[in-house]
This record gives sequence, C-alpha cells and structure tokens, in this order.
Amino acid sequence: MKKSRLDIYLLLPIKKFIEKKTSVGLLLIFSAILAMIVANSPLADAYHNLWKQYIHLGINDFVIRKNLLHWINDGLMSIFFFMIGLELKREILQGELSSFRKSILPIGAAVGGMLFPALIYFYFNTGLDSVSGWGIPMATDIAFALGILYLLGDRVPLPLKVFLTAIAIVDDLGAVLVIAFFYTSDISLQSLAIAGIFVLILAIANLIGIRNTLFYAVMGIGGLWLAILLSGVHATIAAVLAAFAIPNTKRINTPLFLRKSKLLAYEIQQEFRNRKKNPKEAEEHITHNIEKFSSLTEDATPPLQRLEHALYPFVSFVVLPIFAFANAGVSLGGVSFDALLSPVTIGVIIGLIFGKFIGIVFFSRLMVWSKIASLPHKVKWKHVYGIGFLAAIGFTMSLFITELAFENENYLSQAKIGILSASLIAGLIGYFYLRKTGNGD
Repeated sequence: MKKSRLDIYLLLPIKKFIEKKTSVGLLLIFSAILAMIVANSPLADAYHNLWKQYIHLGINDFVIRKNLLHWINDGLMSIFFFMIGLELKREILQGELSSFRKSILPIGAAVGGMLFPALIYFYFNTGLDSVSGWGIPMATDIAFALGILYLLGDRVPLPLKVFLTAIAIVDDLGAVLVIAFFYTSDISLQSLAIAGIFVLILAIANLIGIRNTLFYAVMGIGGLWLAILLSGVHATIAAVLAAFAIPNTKRINTPLFLRKSKLLAYEIQQEFRNRKKNPKEAEEHITHNIEKFSSLTEDATPPLQRLEHALYPFVSFVVLPIFAFANAGVSLGGVSFDALLSPVTIGVIIGLIFGKFIGIVFFSRLMVWSKIASLPHKVKWKHVYGIGFLAAIGFTMSLFITELAFENENYLSQAKIGILSASLIAGLIGYFYLRKTGNGD
C-alpha cells in the first residue's frame, strides 16, 4: 500500500520515536530542561502562576478543590502509579519476582539502595525541620535509568537490563509504601473504611472472573481513588491497589486459541478465494471473521497485559512529560552559594549518588558472599557497579516525594536542585563507566 505524505513525514517518525526504548528518557530530559528555561525567563511568573490555578470538581456541596499542580501530582500521576502496580503484579506472578531464587538479589539490592540514601540524608538533616525529606533520595527513575542502559545497546548483557528493571520495580514499591505510611495528612477513618469496601469489591470481582475493564475503571476511579483521596492517604496508593485487582487470567487458553485461529484463518482464506462469485457477501463474511479474530485475541490476552500495553504510550509520552514540566522548573535567580551547600541539597546529592551505589553494591555483595543469591548469567561485578550509579537517577519519583515532603519554598528549590544535579552526575558516570567496561573481561 502506498504511504501518504502524512504517513512518511509525520505518523511514521512519531511511531518510531514511541517504539524506541530511549525515547521516554529523552522526552523527560527535554521536559525538565524546558521547565528550567521557562522558570528562569521573562515567562517565570506566568509559569509558576499557572500551577497555582484552582480547579473545582464536584456538584452542589460536594466539591474537591485543588490547584493544577496537585491535580497533576494526585490525579494524573495516579495513572503512572496504576501502571507501576500492573508491572509489579506481572513481575510477582510470572516475571523476575516470581520465585525466591530469581527475586532475592534485586529485592536485597533495592532495599540497600533505599536504606543507605535515607540514612545519609537523615545524617545531614538531623535536628532540622528539613529532616522530613529523608524519602527523597530513596527513589530510582526507571524510565531514565533503563533509557541510558538501552543507549549502551550490546555493550551490556541483556540480563543486566532485567536486573535493573527488577531493582527499579522493587524500588517503586518501596516508594509507594513510604508515601503511604510517612507522607500522608490527617486520616479520615470513614473515608478509609469506604475505600476498604471498594478494595473488597474489586478483589471479589477478580475472584469470580469479571474481566470487563470498564467495571474496574468505575470501581477503581469513581470509588477507590476518590475515597482514598478524601481519606488523607495519598491518592496514588489507590492506583496501586486497583492495579493489583486487575485479572491476569485468560478467557481461553493458548491451545484453544491456536485451534480457533487456524479455523478462522481457513474460513477467511476460503472466502477470499471465492470472492469473485459474490464479492459483496464475501467481503462481509471476511470482515465478520476478522472481527471474531480480534475478539478471540482479546480473550486470549489477560486484562492486566492489555491495560499495561495500552497505558504505556499515554503514561510515557503524556503523563510523565507533563509532570516533569510542572515540577522541574526551579528559579535559579534567588539561589545562593549557601543554598547549594544546604543540608537539603547536600543530603539529596550525596544520598542519591553515594547512598544508592553503596547500598546496592554492599547488599549485593553480602548476599552473593553468603550464598543466599548469585549474580545473573553474564552479569559481572563491574556491571553491578554501573547499575549502582544508574539507580541514583531519582528524577520522577524523587520530585514526586519532594512535593509531599516540603511546603517550604526554599526546601523545595534546594531539593529539586539536588535531584537534578545528582541525576545528571549519576547518569553520566553510569553511562560512561558501562560504555568503557562494556562486555570485556
């Protein structure tokens, strides 16, 4: 089929960009740089005022009133956390976290990579009211870290990419738990009880075999998300809970799918061969069988997998760039040298770069030395050192926790400067170190 100019010059390049593993990281970098440029330009006031505009949602006396930045961080980012929940459930059921032997090393490495950064930050901020930001350097940005790793191509073994993915997913779970237990406001037990009812409804629906994604969307958003939002617990927790309720079972098994597929393919082929006798009727039958084939494919694919694949482009190329643009804009005009050496900035930078590296490497070494775990196939210690630096790219999750940890504008700016600086330094060190060591001995 001949491609139009629209296909050649617009649609195909966009499709190729979306399919590249490195595209998400590049887009996030662009969004962060754009935010920094705008926040330090004549448009700075307009930029900062934009996120302070209030949006009201509700009817009559029931109204939720939040500014645009909160709607992005509490609402839009819930979709991101929902996808994290789907990935985590898939990894637990059938991926790298599905067995003790496969999961123990990345779990241990992730725990070390969360514990040491928090302790380092706490050390620099103990006794200060900025100590509440201890959760900021705990997080790893999976999109950035994997994007850099994929830039290296065949220079690093494939199991290393799987290892980093598993660490980042466990890290995300840790961040979710930290948010749930330590970064919440006053709790409304009534709203929390209502949220519990919706969790029960979703769990029962999963058990009895309801696979309609619309049902889970209504119960998850209109029920669970709203109840948790009103309870005082951060709303993104609802997204993870809803994701765990999504079924991972198929309506038909693979052998039955193959048999029915062959039969439909045969019928389509026969109609196509005999189309000259009655073209209109043949075309109708072919179209009908193709629709049946599409329905058959849907029945053979778990809802969890369908949702994960459907959400990936929207989350990666809409949600995360908007979040980065809204949160990374730090005005540098009022930043002094003292601010760069503040306990918050230093705690975040040293916590991310050194804390992540020490935690991941030390815990990995400890588990391999004690024979609790072994390194993945083709992965060497030099690779683990590189992962220790790449995992220090906090960006998305660190910025997210910053907004929860601080209300003080100075602390917010200092933490963001620390996050952006540490992520840049760690990304460059990790990339060039792994590029140099490569697959050599």
